[in-house]
Parts: sequence; C-alpha cells; structure tokens
Amino acid sequence: MKNICVFAGTTEGRRLVEFLSSKDARVFVCVATDYGEALLEELKNIETSAKRMDSDEMTELFERERFDLVIDATHPYASIVTENIRLACSRTCTEYLRLERESAEDRGEESFSSVDDAVSYLNGTEGSIFLTTGSKELTAFSKLEGFSERCFARVLPMEDSLLLCREAGLAPSHIIAMQGPFSVEMNAATIKAVNASFVVTKQSGKAGGFDEKAQAARMAGAKLIVIGRPEESISGFSYSETLKELEKRFGFSSRPKAAVIGIGMGGTGLTLTLEAEEAIRSAECIIGAKRMLESAHKHQAVFEAVSPERIAAFIREHGEYSRFAVLMSGDTGFFSGTKKLLPLLDFCDVTVLSGISSLSYLCARANLSYENVKTVSLHGREASIVPICERSHRVFSLVGGENGAGRLIDMLADAGLDNLRITVGERLGHSDERINAGRVSELKGRAFDRLSAVYIENPSPRSSAFGLPDTVFMRNDEKNAVVPMTKSEVRAVCLSKLRLLSDSVVWDVGSGTGSVSVEAALTAIDGMVYAIEKKPEAAELTRLNAETARLTNVVSVLGSAPEACADLPSPTHAFIGGSSGNMREIIRLVLSKNQNARIVAAAISLETVSELNSCLTEFGFIEREVVCLNVSKARRIGGYDLMTAQNPVYIFTMQGVREEE
Repeated sequence: MKNICVFAGTTEGRRLVEFLSSKDARVFVCVATDYGEALLEELKNIETSAKRMDSDEMTELFERERFDLVIDATHPYASIVTENIRLACSRTCTEYLRLERESAEDRGEESFSSVDDAVSYLNGTEGSIFLTTGSKELTAFSKLEGFSERCFARVLPMEDSLLLCREAGLAPSHIIAMQGPFSVEMNAATIKAVNASFVVTKQSGKAGGFDEKAQAARMAGAKLIVIGRPEESISGFSYSETLKELEKRFGFSSRPKAAVIGIGMGGTGLTLTLEAEEAIRSAECIIGAKRMLESAHKHQAVFEAVSPERIAAFIREHGEYSRFAVLMSGDTGFFSGTKKLLPLLDFCDVTVLSGISSLSYLCARANLSYENVKTVSLHGREASIVPICERSHRVFSLVGGENGAGRLIDMLADAGLDNLRITVGERLGHSDERINAGRVSELKGRAFDRLSAVYIENPSPRSSAFGLPDTVFMRNDEKNAVVPMTKSEVRAVCLSKLRLLSDSVVWDVGSGTGSVSVEAALTAIDGMVYAIEKKPEAAELTRLNAETARLTNVVSVLGSAPEACADLPSPTHAFIGGSSGNMREIIRLVLSKNQNARIVAAAISLETVSELNSCLTEFGFIEREVVCLNVSKARRIGGYDLMTAQNPVYIFTMQGVREEE
C-alpha cells in the first residue's frame, strides 16, 4: 500500500483526495483549518491534520511517516506554504509533486501583481468594492480610504474568517459569509445587491470560479480588478497530468468520469434537476448539441457532438479532462441516444442522471395521467401511429420536423378517428410554452411548433384479437386474379401459436396477400415484419394491404426463400405459409440466424406435411406440436344455410433445438 501525503487547499486538492481515497493507498491529508477538514469527512481511508505547520513541523511529519510522495495542492497564492513543503521534502529526501491550478486567460479591466498595487489604484476611485480575495487579504485592503464604507467582503463562513473581518474594521452588514462554488447568476446578484462599482479577485483559474466572477462583473456593469498570482519557481502538473503521473508511478487507474445527463426540454431550466446542475457545474468539459451547450455550459470547455461514436471518441482522446458532462435531450431512458452511448463508454466511470421527460411534464401541466400510456416517437423515426391509436386508450408521441403535431392530427383525421381527444404541448419548458386540447376534428388543419409533444386519448379502442375478417384484405391483383390468402380462422390459430411480442422481428415466408403480415405487424407494433413473396403481384398486394392498414413496420421483400432472406435481420419468429418445396432450407436458414426462433408453418398438401414432419426430428426441436385444423363455414344456398368445408390445414409449431452432445 502506497503512503501519500496531500496538502489540500483547493478544489483540485479535494478532488485529488477523493480520487486517492478509492485506491490502494494510505492518504494523509494536511489542511489549514477545521473547516477544510470538515469538507473531507465523508471520504474513507484518509487521515487528516487540520493545523498550520512551518517547515520544521513538516520535516518532523515527513521523517515520522516516510511518505512515498508528497503532493502540494495548496492555493497558488500560498507561496510560503509551498516553499515550506518543498524545503521539508528536500530535507527528508521525499519525492515532491506540485499540482498547479490552471490559470484563466482573462486579465480583467485592470491587473496588478500585488494587493498593495490594487489598493493604490482603488484609492484614486469612487464607488463600492466587492472583495472576493479571502479574509487573509483584508488587512492590506483596510489601508483603503473609506474601507469600512466602500468595501464588502465575501469570506468563508468560519470563525477565523469572521474574526479577521472584524479586526480589519468591516461592519457586519458588509460581511458576506458563504461557501462556494458560486454561479454567474449568484455572483451577479451579489454585485448588484451591494451596488459594487469594482469586483476584486485573484487569478484563481477556472476551478476557483474566476470565469463566473468575471462574467458576473460585466453583466452587473462593474469593473473587474485582477490580482495576478505569484510566479511559480517550479513547474507543476495540471490535475489530469497529476492523475497520469499517479497511474504511471503507482498503477492507479485514472478512468475519466462521465455524467450522462437528461436535460429535459431545455428552456427555462425547470426540467433540469439539482443533481444534474451540480454535475454540469463540476465538469471540466461539456458535450452535446449546440442548442444544449448554449443553455447549459458554465464556461468550461465544450465540444459540439450528437453522434454516440463522436462523443465516445472525444472523451477517449482528450485525457486533459477527467470529468465530462454529456447532455442528452429529454430523459436518458426515453427514446434517448443514451442507450447507444453507454456501451461505448466502457473505459469511463459513468453516472446516468435522468431528466424530466416531456411526457411527465405535459401530463402535469394538463392534469393528465400517464399510467398505462403507450409511448411512441415520430422524431426522426417511423411508427405505425394510426393502428396504435386505434387500439390504445392513451398514447403519447414525440413528434419532429416542421408542424409534426399537425401532420399527426391530419393522419388521424384521414383514418376517420375524429373523436379522439388530443392534447398538444408546444415549446414545453420555455417561457412561451402553449398547451392546446380538443378533438381531432377541432384541431385538424392547425399548425404547431416543431418542438411539440402530443397526448392522445381514445375512449373506445378497438380489440386487438387475432382473425380480422377476410374482407378487410385486397386479394385481386391487377389482372383480377385471386391471390392465395391464409383465411381468418387459420390465421388466428397460427398467430396464437407464434406468441408474438410487441417488439418481435417476424419473417412471413410466402406472404401472399399479406394477411398474416398485417396482423403480425399489429401485434409486433414496436417490431418489424418482413413479408417474403416470390410473385410480384402478390408482393404488391402485401404492400398495399399494409399501407391500407397504415402500418410502417411491414417490409415487402420480393424473391424466393431462402435466398431472399439471407440478408434480412435475425427473426425472433417465422411463419411459413408457402415454401415452394424449400421448407427444409428455409428452416435451416432461420435457425442459423436465431437458434431459438419460434417457427410456425401451415401445410395443406400431404407432401409438405411429410416434409415438415421429417424436419421436427431432423432439427431436434425441443418444443414440437402438430394441429390439424378443419374449418367449415355456413353458406346460404336457396332457403338453407349449409356448411361448406375448407381444406384441412396442418399447423406445425417448432422451437428450441437440442444441442449436439
């Protein structure tokens, strides 16, 4: 176990101690005050010392503890402390490493090398002064003419700081005792509250909140006075470079941390959680789409990217940053790119922070419930939205593109669903958000903002039972020839044997008119159905019947099986209604794609029955079932209803192949 001492007096120092506390190391942390010690209380595997030490006391500590490494992460302006640490390391032959805070580029309107120079300048000015340089510098600022009336000091909320304020002559009303970090908005509010004409700060770098103070000063119309940091007599390492040094010397992994954050709808920030705000604030680099970066970043480095591949590549290639915030629109688990991104970030320590989704937000605003809601996204993708709305009590849909909500409502109107109740939320979370509700017939033809979400209520959804009437389907091709079709009763049994799920991938081999394809697609509404048919006229009928049913999850594939199926996605289910003598080859291809695919085949001829019966044994199916279905339907002849028998149909169900011993 490595023995490491850290002199922590900065944000980077606390982050470094947090990093080391999770490693195989004994960490001794030196801070100057009880307050600094309190900030580290929750960390494990560390020992702290909260007292100021001179070089002799440090030497005694180093000789006693025999540290493998001493890391100096003290404040850039604590030059005397740094000098003492280096001297003690030299005396005890202890390795020394300086963690150097990154300097900000902004020099302010006036820049000085010392507090005394800044005081001399301010003596020739008028107006209130907001001091953010810490309590230790107040004695030097007390030399200002009118110090107690002009100056307001922000200091740490601790007894020593307040004592120094009183000793310098500051009235209680001029003391602002607060612990940072501080946002631009909070800094600006404080500057305006004290009516400051000047803001005085040290060149404390990004981690010290310099950028937030600089921007706030300009927002509030105050002049920024910057006191430059002392020149370092030894070059140090940045935070990320320090982590790399620790990995090189001790093998401590320095995996980057990435927070994947759902930012809700953006806008006013009402949909950004406090946890997400903190993750964004503490990140060194923020990644996301341009719109997100403009509203969320706090002056850290930014990288504009949406593609999961680009995001992952950037994080991997930029080791100078150790903490990233990746911004995702909406909620991370609701039609989000997060699903594709997470597997690519296996080299990071990832935290996923959910946002407030447009679904929950719209329902809250419109007093709606989202229990048992079917969720659909039409934003950059297709979905069979009309059949979904026909068969669901409640549907929520994200829409995209110009007037996406209007186009959706028009589609429902064209399908005759005029009585469905629609709630449209436009620009949710923004100051100009609008929520409109009404029936399809009332909202048809209206234009809506491209940033819209739609909630649809159907008081009388249609049944989703199998076996649509045969009359629903077109059967005649262009030459008026009747194309074969799996009849209603047989279709219902076959589909029940398939046991489809909502996201199933189905092959319908020998689709004919597409009756099985259409009903399979209505069940596997979030999946996909591939209808394979070798006859062009039948393939066209399949396409037309799917189009009439307003299904977007049916793909008509022209060609003979199994050749036409070779490049199709792996099926979870397959229905074989026509094999053209290739039954064995078709089943073999299905199993090569997915050994656990569920297969249902229908046969009329005895030759096909014999071939299927052989396949049950040849392929070693674990689950195997054969049903002979005889259907007779009444037909009116003269004054009588007579039963007319259809051809008996043999239905084979097969799933699960025994592994060879």
